[in-house]
Amino acid sequence: MRKIYFLSISLFLTVSLYANLYEQAAKMGAVMKYVTTMYVDTVDLQKVTDKAIEAMLKELDPHSAFLSADELRQATEQLDGNFEGIGIQFQIIDDTLNVIQTISGCPSEKVGVLPGDKIVYVGDSLIAGNGTKNKTIQKLLRGPKGTIVAVRIKRQGEKELLEFNITRDKIPIYTVDAGYMLNKTVGYIKVNSFGAKTHEEFMEKWHKLKRQGAKKLVVDLQGNGGGYLKTSFDLADEFLTADRLVVYTEGLHQPKQVLVATNKGELHNVPVVVLVDEYSASASEILSGAIQDWDRGMIVGRRTFGKGLVQRQMDLIDGSAIRLTTSRYYTPSGRCIQKPYKNVDYQSDLENRYKHGEFVSQDSIHLPDSLKFTTLVEHRAVYGGGGIMPDVFVPADTTRYSAYYRKLVAKGIVNQQCVKYVQDNRERLLKQYPTIEKYMQGFDVPTKLVTDIIEQGKQQEIEYDEQQFAQSEKYIYLQLKALIARDLWTMQEYYRIYNAENDALKRALELLK
Repeated sequence: MRKIYFLSISLFLTVSLYANLYEQAAKMGAVMKYVTTMYVDTVDLQKVTDKAIEAMLKELDPHSAFLSADELRQATEQLDGNFEGIGIQFQIIDDTLNVIQTISGCPSEKVGVLPGDKIVYVGDSLIAGNGTKNKTIQKLLRGPKGTIVAVRIKRQGEKELLEFNITRDKIPIYTVDAGYMLNKTVGYIKVNSFGAKTHEEFMEKWHKLKRQGAKKLVVDLQGNGGGYLKTSFDLADEFLTADRLVVYTEGLHQPKQVLVATNKGELHNVPVVVLVDEYSASASEILSGAIQDWDRGMIVGRRTFGKGLVQRQMDLIDGSAIRLTTSRYYTPSGRCIQKPYKNVDYQSDLENRYKHGEFVSQDSIHLPDSLKFTTLVEHRAVYGGGGIMPDVFVPADTTRYSAYYRKLVAKGIVNQQCVKYVQDNRERLLKQYPTIEKYMQGFDVPTKLVTDIIEQGKQQEIEYDEQQFAQSEKYIYLQLKALIARDLWTMQEYYRIYNAENDALKRALELLK
């Protein structure tokens, strides 16, 4: 009798839920009908509908979102690891497309396009000197695999424009930026996001490091905003032994899902330190939380972002989609690390943490005992409700970037001047420094480059501040050297140089001794 009673309640609630759903849908439909048939002017119905969906999802939580067809395509490309195009990295400087790098093995490299080239025409469309936007250029260069795009290029030393017919192809997007040896036994891998091919890229880097003698590993998730939950599981599975819980998810309308480690991992016995900061989020926190909860390695840096919500993508009929939060995820110890978002200014959380002093002093962080959990092996205290708290706190160097330097970077001046410098000096630099090792030892950033940056800043109404420049000078020169290395080689060379002043990485090396 009791069983029938509970079934009756459940059925009543279900019927009631759907009755309310249809009532609200009918109300929305009636409004759209009135607006379309009775409004005083012409209505862009798709635009109005999209805005209504955006507003509806915004009322739910900070991470449920509407994606237009274009936004969805771009987001999918980033996570799926490829798009179809010609294979160049470019930047718009002085209203002209400058080729920074050609991607190895891709169409542009195969036909002879070179770093430093300036693309003037795509087909019959002039894209130089007329304010053509980055988004428009991408649309012109990208297209289905196998199609041909004609470009005309201005190359230094050539009087006439050079013509190339480039056959578009699949272009890889890499989510692992670097993998190199820090010393004779410690390897370093930098992961910038968790995409469809991240696990494969990560293991390729590890196998190479292992051949070079790596017995310990630093995994850098600083600034990693997340990505696919499955990818974070796959990486955690490499470090955790069989049958250990990695993560579980649960929601009001979603059954509990449990992801448990297998026995396939190759790094079960490799000592590991994971670097995190306030921008490490979502999938980064799943991996960090699993390693921390099982006392498998040390988490070093600053408290992570605090995103413990899982989104599911639902495609709509016009090619757009919604990403709807359907469940929360929990670390092996039972922590939900999602920070509060009801009745608080969610978007200002990081700024408030900075003002509160959290980035420079661990003592400024106060979490209630109700959020306290214990790790599963050594029974250490860990906390939920607002990101992953590192095992070893490393303060941010707030003196590194002055307001003056941040303005130069934000305006794109630093990057643009580096690109110009490399374009003018690429051949000489590569002849003088044929390897990154020789570059690291022998190259000094020329004073003229810094002077050009200061002067360009003045032209864009950024007044030179001598005191603030002196405050940031050491790091300005370091970043310039790293950016030049990136444009000469790859992102890996950038990190090899820039990490010389990575305090969290220095601390990780001390721990791995």
